[in-house]
Amino acid sequence: MRRISVFVTVALLAGFIVGFFTRSAAGMLQRSTHAADLAAIEKLHQEDVDVTMSQDPKGLADVWAEDGVRITPGNPPTVGKAAIAAENEKDHAEHPEFKVLKYAPEIKEVQIADGWAIEVGSVEATYRLSAKDNPVNVNDRGMRLLKRQSDGSWKFALVGLK
Repeated sequence: MRRISVFVTVALLAGFIVGFFTRSAAGMLQRSTHAADLAAIEKLHQEDVDVTMSQDPKGLADVWAEDGVRITPGNPPTVGKAAIAAENEKDHAEHPEFKVLKYAPEIKEVQIADGWAIEVGSVEATYRLSAKDNPVNVNDRGMRLLKRQSDGSWKFALVGLK
């Protein structure tokens, strides 16, 4: 009888130890993945600022997922990376002297789950349509939905500002 209770006690103890270390390892893996995701998202943020300031046509399209959706007030949604690039080209043709003077997104919160991230924040921007125009200041707030790509990078999946 004593032999059975020792066996049961050892088995229970082993189960608790294995469960503890399995949960700890899973937790460490989650933290490691989360940290890598945050670093990749921060890289996207920096790329977004760089291409917005330079108005690099290729870069302005490359920050978007293939099925990305851009929502701008007063316009129908622009769906797909190719459509966003075409809209950018059209805008550039209409305003060839367009220049961004300031672009400062401020992300207040990021939540990541299952290859998706949602961020809430605001953006302060200043631009000029042409050299002779006065600068225009913009203060928007809104959300951005990001999508993890197969290479671990992140791209914009949905951007809507107000």
